[in-house]
Amino acid sequence: MQGYIQRYLTDHILKRLRYYPAVALLGPRQCGKTTLAKHIISKIKNAVYLDLERPVDANKLRDPEVFFELNREKLICLDEIQVLPDIFTALRPILDEEGRNGRVFILGSASRELVHQSSESLAGRISYLELTPFTLDEVGENALYTLWLRGGFPRSFLAPDDRVSFEWREDFIRTFLERDIPQLGFRIPAASIRRLWQMCAHMHGQLLNASLIGEAIGKSHHTVKSYMDILSETFILRLLPPFHSNIRKRLFKSPKIFIRDTGLLHCLLGIEDHNDLLGHPVFGASWEGLVIESIVSRTPDWQHYFYRTRTGVEIDLILKKGRRMIAIECKATSSPSPTKGFWQALKELEIKDAYIVAPVSESYPIEKGVKVVSLHDAIKLFSSEKA
Repeated sequence: MQGYIQRYLTDHILKRLRYYPAVALLGPRQCGKTTLAKHIISKIKNAVYLDLERPVDANKLRDPEVFFELNREKLICLDEIQVLPDIFTALRPILDEEGRNGRVFILGSASRELVHQSSESLAGRISYLELTPFTLDEVGENALYTLWLRGGFPRSFLAPDDRVSFEWREDFIRTFLERDIPQLGFRIPAASIRRLWQMCAHMHGQLLNASLIGEAIGKSHHTVKSYMDILSETFILRLLPPFHSNIRKRLFKSPKIFIRDTGLLHCLLGIEDHNDLLGHPVFGASWEGLVIESIVSRTPDWQHYFYRTRTGVEIDLILKKGRRMIAIECKATSSPSPTKGFWQALKELEIKDAYIVAPVSESYPIEKGVKVVSLHDAIKLFSSEKA
């Protein structure tokens, strides 16, 4: 069994704990939040860990004021905060009275929009970070194909073989639908949202058509959108919005759908090994999703879009911050060749920096301002503050 894998966010969390009374680490179930949190608090002399899914731990917070007073000099780590969202209202006067940073470390498996009390009650007192499943720089570039096939959930990635990994993901999907969704307060038949999830897998990397999905699963397009919002806010689905420029072009206005973890994507599509993936129509779109998720996770301060016109001019991913834009094209081949539409898009949008991310062994330029890079190099590039 592989030892502890150092997570990219470790130093960021420690820094935020020095400057904020509360830090919230959000991310999907089983992505490694608890392991990371225990690793961090093991380095802190005074810390208390509570798993709010355990009744004995949840009961300790029946009177939060008393509990925090008894543990006044300690960092309090509250895991699975979505189980007890009302705690945020009680935390505000406690944090204000004590007036010190690094007091509460919160872990949650739902977005801050779902755990909305934190935004309302702790505004200005809490900092948010999102932990994804493993990324390539965390597991090592030699593990690219394992990460791509199995995804980054630790138990899936670290499984002894592909079959065990696949079975773990099947169990994850079932538990997510039958337990996690109801726990968040949604009364949705598991079969309905599973059909939606599978439809999204078949449309991975394509434009969202809520009406078409609704017809396939027997739901209205409004219901489909509400279900998709739930999958998005529980970190399962990414809806990448289109970029709208001032250029008078006929642009697509629907977002593109991506299953955020390629391992879950492959499980939903019945892809168990590399041979299955190589022969499957989703092969290119799967690589695109892996690249986009890897880069988006490293650029939270940037805006993220795709660009596509009805004449075939397109860019897979655009990063925008202020007036600066960077183009990313995803090619699942070791000999990538951009299309005419890609070059035309760079010209139309006047983008000077572009990267073609492909499974190559080393990076190299192909035109001024355009470079072919490996996924590992792309992650390193966009992990820097100057990206």
